[in-house]
Formats: sequence, C-alpha cells, structure tokens
Amino acid sequence: MKTVALAFRYLWSRPLQALLNLLMLTLGLASITFVLLASEQIDRAFQRDLAGIDLVVGAKGSPMQLILAGVFHIDVPPGNISLQDAQELRKHPQVAQLIPLSMGDTFRGFRIVGTTVDYLEHYKMAFAQGQAWVRPMEAVLGAQVARSTGMVLGDTFVGSHGLGGGGGHDHGENLYRIKGVLAPCGCVADRLILTATESVWQVHEKAPMPVAAPMPDAAGDTHEAHAAQEPPREITMALITYKSPLAAATLPRWVNSSTRMQAAAPALEVSRLLRLLGVGSEVLRGVGAVLLFTAALSVFIALWNAVRERREDLAMLRMLGATPTKVAALLLSEALWLALLASVLGLAAGHGLTALVGYMLEAQHSLPISGRIWVPAEAWIPVAAVGVATLAALIPSVTAYRIDVAQLLNAR
Repeated sequence: MKTVALAFRYLWSRPLQALLNLLMLTLGLASITFVLLASEQIDRAFQRDLAGIDLVVGAKGSPMQLILAGVFHIDVPPGNISLQDAQELRKHPQVAQLIPLSMGDTFRGFRIVGTTVDYLEHYKMAFAQGQAWVRPMEAVLGAQVARSTGMVLGDTFVGSHGLGGGGGHDHGENLYRIKGVLAPCGCVADRLILTATESVWQVHEKAPMPVAAPMPDAAGDTHEAHAAQEPPREITMALITYKSPLAAATLPRWVNSSTRMQAAAPALEVSRLLRLLGVGSEVLRGVGAVLLFTAALSVFIALWNAVRERREDLAMLRMLGATPTKVAALLLSEALWLALLASVLGLAAGHGLTALVGYMLEAQHSLPISGRIWVPAEAWIPVAAVGVATLAALIPSVTAYRIDVAQLLNAR
C-alpha cells in the first residue's frame, strides 16, 4: 500500500504531464466506448424493428429508401402505390400477411401512419391507456409521442402535411381524437402516431368519406361492391410476411418484374446499411487506437524521464531496504494509476457522448440511442487501459529494477 500511495504522489508531482497523458488515454477509451454503445444499440434497433418483416413493397425507387421509410421511419418514401395492386399482392399464394402503411402527415414532428390493427399485433404492442381505433380519425400514440407532447386520452389534434420536419399546411378541418396510448416497447412504434388507413384518405380528400372503406380486413374481404363507388385509392407501401422461406427466392423478383411496384428485402438492405455504418465505426475505432498508441508513447517517455530524474530517489529507496522488485513496481503502479483514472473517465465520457447523440436523435425522432445502458464489451475497456499502461511502463520499470546503487553513489 505504501508503494501504491507513493506512486500516486510521484504521478502528480508533474501535474501538467500527468493531465496530458490522462487526457489522451481518456479520449482514446471514450471513442471506443462510444462506438461499442452506439453500434450495439443500432444493431438491436434494426433487429427489433425488422422482426417478422420479410419484404417491403412500395413505389419504384431506391430499395434502401423503402426500408428506411417503411420500417424505421427515418426517411421519406419514394411515392404511393395503388391499393388495388396491394390487394392483388395480398392474394398471392406466397404472402401470409400484408400490412398497409399510408404516410404523408406529421404532428409536432412525429409521423402519422395509417395502417390496420395488424401492425399493433405484429409488434405485440400493449396499451398503457385506452384501446385501438375503431373508426377513422381515431388515433393511438406511441409512448415517446405521448411523453413529448403531453397529450392524453380524449385530446384532439390536427396533422400537418409533409414528412420533412414541419412547414406543411395544417389539415384544420380534420381532427384526430386520441383513443389509446401504447406502452413503451423500445421499437419504432414508440415514435409513431397510428390510425386507420381510412383516416389518411379522409384527411387528403375534399369531401369526407364514409366510415366503410375498401381496405381488406383480417380475413381478406375487400368490400368490392362499395369499392366500385369510390375513387381509386392509394397507400404508401406494404409490409409483407412470407408463408414459407422459399418465397424469398421468387416473390421479390416477381414483384419487381411483373407489377408496377418495387420489392425490397429488409435483411439484404440492412446488411448493406450496416456495412456502410461499419466504415464509420471502424474509423472511430481507428482514431481511438491512434489516441491510445499516442498515449502509450507519451506515458513511456514520461516514465523513462522519471527514472532518469529520480535516480537518486530510487537509490535512496534501495538503501532504505526496498528490493529491486519494489522499485520496479513503483514505476508500474504509476502507470496503472493512469490506467485506472483513464478507465473511469473514458467510460463516463463515452456514455456522456452517447447520451448527447441520443438526445440529438430523439429531437429528430430518429433511432433511439441511450447512454444509460451498459454492454458486455465495455468490460474490455479497463483491460485495454491496463494493457496500454503496462506496455508503456515495461522498459522504464526494468530500467529501475536494474539500477546499480553502488555505482550511482560512487558517481555522486
């Protein structure tokens, strides 16, 4: 314990140099911590939001755009598709379930999505308050929407046109009434306002439409007699679940070649997206590694100079009975003090940076990232710090171990 305490005093005998070494170690560890936290949470969010969705069908355009807009709701969809085309696709023998999505409006930055109750059942959503919509112009709020807006059951609101974050005109003649509030799920539904598809049609038409609508129900009925009297309907896209894995080999190709729609496979597009994000994470890891290497070099130089400056002190310790091992341990303990302090500060800074990025993303109603969680890979952060410090202190410690007391005293 005396060796450890003495090493701490020696470390802060040169405060500016100690702070510089500590800062570089902390920055390196913080950047690696941030990459671990962000990548882990992004992977979890993608896996959670993609659960059970085998195919996304929408207007011709970018497949990646379809996935980002239809599954994660962080992009603008390429356009609309015909409701009739979606109904025909629903009857395809390889389609087990088709969930329609209709978008185009927001409320205080949160997207209003027209769909069916199948969407709630797909994500196994539970209600904190109220229930699902029964008729058009009734809405269900995600947990984050309710928390941010402060709205409760029975409140009414007006949607604004556009998905670009504001600036669109209000649909003042069409009021949504809150019918339910969802319990937090940690999924994309937390930041959505869900309503019936007929609500979106009604808002964007001059004349109010009747309650009955030609959308297919859970049994697949299309109410064809009534649909014949209605103008052509459109939806934005559809989420599809296969009846068997074999559909993945033929259905997307059939949709792209034989219909006016485009099919995008979420697994394929998300893998491509993660590869793109992986380039950024590798760059951040590389920056962290460079900072750690620079810190190790700085610590090595500092300890090497310390051995030269403290030769008389080390010789005095040897004369007072300290063994060569204890003298070497003094230098090593000094480096380990740096590693311990940098680990604590690096982890704290990494979590703080993640929380800041999460706050910015939440303000944009994007992917949820939090600095309050811990991932198993973070256990390697202190190990990396100790490894860097030990390598940096190895040669100075061996030099201190080999100090010849008699030769040093004769030189004096």
